[in-house]
Amino acid sequence: MADLWAAGVGFLLLIVLMGLGLHVAFVMFALSVAGAALYLGSPIVMEYGTQNWSSTNNFVLVAVPLFVLLGELLVRGGFTDRMYRSLSDWLAPLPGGLLHSNIGVSALFAAVSGSSVATAATIGTVALPAFDKRGYDQRMVLGSIAAGATLGILIPPSINMIIYGAMTNTSVGRLYAAGVLPGLLLTALFMGVIVVACRIKPALAGPPEPSAPLADKLRRLVDLAPPLVVFGFVMGSIYAGWATPTESAALGIVVSLALCAGYGRLNIRMLHESFLSTLSITAMIMLIAAAAFYLNFVIGIMGVPTLLTAFVGGLHASPGQMILILLVFYLILGCFLDALAMVVGTIPIVFPLIVALKIDPVWFGIFLVIMAELALITPPVGMNLYVVQGIRKSGSITDVIVGVLPFLFMMLLLVLLIWLWPGIAMWLPTRAMG
Repeated sequence: MADLWAAGVGFLLLIVLMGLGLHVAFVMFALSVAGAALYLGSPIVMEYGTQNWSSTNNFVLVAVPLFVLLGELLVRGGFTDRMYRSLSDWLAPLPGGLLHSNIGVSALFAAVSGSSVATAATIGTVALPAFDKRGYDQRMVLGSIAAGATLGILIPPSINMIIYGAMTNTSVGRLYAAGVLPGLLLTALFMGVIVVACRIKPALAGPPEPSAPLADKLRRLVDLAPPLVVFGFVMGSIYAGWATPTESAALGIVVSLALCAGYGRLNIRMLHESFLSTLSITAMIMLIAAAAFYLNFVIGIMGVPTLLTAFVGGLHASPGQMILILLVFYLILGCFLDALAMVVGTIPIVFPLIVALKIDPVWFGIFLVIMAELALITPPVGMNLYVVQGIRKSGSITDVIVGVLPFLFMMLLLVLLIWLWPGIAMWLPTRAMG
């Protein structure tokens, strides 16, 4: 058995080593083995193989490669360009013009892709050329792309929600349902901050965009159909109780393949590229997941959750106070760790506290995902910042950092809103699934 001091030192080492840039999976595995060897003996160290098999042989985790492949098929099927053009027809007349298109397309793409980094790369590649020579403020453009991409792990389907659900035995279907309204609300908050900023300083948006003829706008609405059809099949089958998240992901792939074939984009080369990319991303995610499950196992055997529960009970902290503490904790952590590392590295320590305080694990999952979103745009490690800057290929990353600040405050506002009114997250899963 370990004590809280030993657990605290181990957790500090975990954060420091990740912050130094060592691979997340290696750090978690090395600390797990060290803790097991010091406190539990070689039998628990040798248990890694059994734990690795039992944790990754999980039907829920099969959804990870399926949703990654689903996003790859839609990106390589060429649907993103048409989505951007169609949404721009309707959003460009708003104060802020094409800046709203960055948010709208990110939200729509997030509904079929579980990755924020993939959303940032895809939308950035499509959107940045559209702003050339249009007179928009570069910082606002870059900020709207980087921040809009964070919707990728909040609006379902979300890979981070799958990992959280698997590690905490929380229903992924309920997590998906809980992410819908906060995701739509965050989209509205992002668009709202653009409207306010461009009202105060019209030069941010450049000259007004010419409006396309109504007939053309109506004709191009069909370009929004593919992602909406896929989203309808994936999420509709879950909410109706016809399919699990994993089965719905497979259904989404079948629909995506049919759409790619219908648009004449389905060929061997496209499939080969999609499979290779899916294999690479899935291998990275599953390696981290396997190490996280073993860390969870070792911490449980060492009795750390029991110690933490007793410690929190002695503090007499209310659920609201604990959430406030975790808010500050994750804000600091997000400056040094990427989103997935932050989620899998802290769940073994934090989740027992949540259970002890009787905080709803579904609500906490949404809170944790929002904090992970913040990590994606929090300097100096925010992954989306570097993805957008890499696509831009010029200027300083400071422009991207300054550009995301208004959107970062909107994400903090969302945390406040779901804290004050938990029903924002819990209403839909309660209505849909009881």
